[in-house]
Amino acid sequence: MILSLHLILCVTRSVKCVVVRVIFQIISEMENVTVVIVNITHTAPGSPSKTIRFLNVAFDSSGDSLLAGDHQGNIYVFDLKGNRFNLVQRTMQACTALAFNLRRKTEFLVALADYSIKCFDTETKELVSWMRGHDSSVSSISVNGSGRYAITTSSDTAQLWDLDTFQRKRKLNVRHSVGIQKVFFLPLSNTILSCFKDNSVFAWEFDTLHCKYQLPTPVEGSTLLYKVFAVTRDGRIFVAGGKSNHLHLWCLESKQLIKIIQMPTKVRAVRHLEFLPDSFDGGSNQVLGVLSQDNMMRFINIETCKLLFAIGSHEEGISTAAISPNGRYIASVMENGSVNLYSVQALTQEANKPPPPQFKVVEDWPKCKSEANKLTKVTSGRSERPWKSKGNKIQTRLLKVQANTSLENKENELPGGLNKKRLQALLKGYGEYPAKYRMFVWRSLLQLPENHLAFSSLIDKGTHSAFVNIQNEYPIKSRKLLRVLQRTLSALAHWSAIFGETPYIPLLAFPFVKLFQNNQLICFEVVATVVVNFCQHWFEYFPNPPVNVLSMMENILAHHDKELLQHFIKYNVTSQVYAWPLLETLFSEVLTREEWLKVFDNIFSNHPSYFLMIVVAYIVCSRAPLLHCNQRQDFEYFFHHRNNLDINVVIKEAYHFMEATPPDIHPQRVLDDFIPLTKGQYPVFNKYPKFIVDYQSQEWERIRQDEIEYLRERQLMHELEAKAQERKAEDEAWYRKQELLREAEEQRRKMLVEEEKKLAEQRQRLAAVRRELKVKELQFLDASRRRFLKYQQDQRQMELKRLDDEIARKASMREQETAATVQDVEVRQMELESQRQLFEQHLIKDQESSTQEMKEEIDASRRKADLEDHVVQRLMETDREEKQKAQMLKKI
Repeated sequence: MILSLHLILCVTRSVKCVVVRVIFQIISEMENVTVVIVNITHTAPGSPSKTIRFLNVAFDSSGDSLLAGDHQGNIYVFDLKGNRFNLVQRTMQACTALAFNLRRKTEFLVALADYSIKCFDTETKELVSWMRGHDSSVSSISVNGSGRYAITTSSDTAQLWDLDTFQRKRKLNVRHSVGIQKVFFLPLSNTILSCFKDNSVFAWEFDTLHCKYQLPTPVEGSTLLYKVFAVTRDGRIFVAGGKSNHLHLWCLESKQLIKIIQMPTKVRAVRHLEFLPDSFDGGSNQVLGVLSQDNMMRFINIETCKLLFAIGSHEEGISTAAISPNGRYIASVMENGSVNLYSVQALTQEANKPPPPQFKVVEDWPKCKSEANKLTKVTSGRSERPWKSKGNKIQTRLLKVQANTSLENKENELPGGLNKKRLQALLKGYGEYPAKYRMFVWRSLLQLPENHLAFSSLIDKGTHSAFVNIQNEYPIKSRKLLRVLQRTLSALAHWSAIFGETPYIPLLAFPFVKLFQNNQLICFEVVATVVVNFCQHWFEYFPNPPVNVLSMMENILAHHDKELLQHFIKYNVTSQVYAWPLLETLFSEVLTREEWLKVFDNIFSNHPSYFLMIVVAYIVCSRAPLLHCNQRQDFEYFFHHRNNLDINVVIKEAYHFMEATPPDIHPQRVLDDFIPLTKGQYPVFNKYPKFIVDYQSQEWERIRQDEIEYLRERQLMHELEAKAQERKAEDEAWYRKQELLREAEEQRRKMLVEEEKKLAEQRQRLAAVRRELKVKELQFLDASRRRFLKYQQDQRQMELKRLDDEIARKASMREQETAATVQDVEVRQMELESQRQLFEQHLIKDQESSTQEMKEEIDASRRKADLEDHVVQRLMETDREEKQKAQMLKKI
């Protein structure tokens, strides 16, 4: 029984309360499954047929509250958890855009038809702020991750607002010939993306508004004009669409167009794009919602380019839509003005429905009190249509139902409506499960609990210290695959400490990580289920290989192929060489992908002991090449590389070993039956020597601390060595400089001795010359004295002339300064005169205004006195007339 809930809102203008009428519609047919949780319709008061149309919807950051605005300006908040709603504001204008993910959770932004933006509080229902600045209708509001800043976009401008002060910080204006399509914040980054009508896309730094990059022009000759845009939650993939059935996928890291997706031919234009969030995809969203011109919203996988599901129809078209941040709900504004709320979980379940059963059984239970006498009618034949006899009657046979049949059926029933016995029969018939439904069958066989909260708590603990540098040991080319492997291994290590110390756990988990990399929850639970059930007793001899399990396999090999075992013993090849590599890698090194999937179809469908049997079967089926090996390296190479072996023969041989192995050495005697993981919380896994793991973890921690100390000391030694080298270089430079100085000093001393010798020679020559000149000096002494007197006279005259020039220059400077001072005084007098005149004008104006006020007061008092005199005269005349009338009456 499916329950569909429709809400009809009736709002009266005279009454402030909102009346809600709830209509329940019960659909009894199980085939007509609806994914609409609620339909919200707002009808006008007094006329239920008239609908007040909703225009916009928006979710808050938690995804549990929905904001909706209609064309009359009514804003409603719907609490999806509390199952209630409230009218929070009446703006009396149609809203053009909404934003409900601000830093203050109770506040929201609404863009109105008068081009303004208002901020309201949902609890107090009061106006918080009113922002103006746009000259045209606001088409979108983008709020950054912190909730402090918002960008509002219209056709001609985009404005950046600070939501703490509600002040405009920046404004982007463009030419009318270009026009703006949308400006918004990129998630998880400090970048603003602006998209213009000429298909140009620019990225800007938020703090400085410097242009970081521009996306190149799309494919040459492309007629796609970008109209709508969407970005993944990690900010790496940018999608653009427009008046075409093509979508352009850009990688914002490489700034390259990486893919063009062509929608079905029914799609001629794209009106809205939005990614569907997923809690376990790390922000790299894979599902994109595409709203086209036919009012249908199709959800596609951008990696596989497959259509997953669609909402809306030609009869009930979608106008716009919003997806909750937690990925649980889709709110769509319909063409008729109502709002539909869809369940994403129900939509994905509809998309992932298992195929119809291939075998149909008709059962007839007669009405008998005794269960032992009950009969089951089973149609004979292997197809869906029963074989017909010549008389056109269905041939039937009666089978007695044993008492434990219902118990066995109950044990074989799996989640999803599957039966384990039927799956095993299908597997034996075809050898493998259909590739299209393999993942669904595996999830049913392993009975995965899908504990979202428990897995989220493990993921929230972050990367385990043992797998921080896993890329050094396992250099995987795909960054996404490496990230998923690191998260899965970290979750396993946080679940149980043994997995942080087990060296082969990455080899064991890698094939499942590669297979379920798009669903990390399923990946973790599959690996955990494999470890709990198919790796029983593996960790009892940790850190050594499981010698107990290997000894069981050696016993099985000894029973079925003694010659091969003797060959192994002859060349000192133990089970750690021929069995353990297959176990720890789960056959991933020796099988292809198709062979590996086929093997695990059979492993998951049987008892955990089958896993050991198939390892022994692989060894036995490879006996021919193994018997020719006589080097240990050859054996090691054989079990670590792919070999020419028919996997179907190995699988059949494993089934033969399951039946032919004696009970005393059969692993089924030691291994427990399959036990699924518990729901809600994962079981405690402590089947290992805890003291060894604790000691090993302590040793690892001690080694890590020693390594840190060693690195610190090595760094200190490097620093000391660098300082010593620097000091040595300085000393060598100083000694070299001193040597150069000493050499220079010696050279200077030699030069001084030579100069002294030259000076002595010059003195001797000078003495001779002096004697010659003494005579001439006496002759010219008189002439020199006279010439000296004349020279002194000339010097004094030149000094007097210089003093005269200096006096004239200073006099000229004094005159110039005097003239400048006079001019400044004149300018100052003019300023004072103008100020005086201005002051006199102000005084005259004030005097005139006071005079005018006095005149008005005098006129008012005069008018008042005249009015009072007039009133007194009228009163006197009235008294006189009354007296005259009284006298007249007396006379009469």
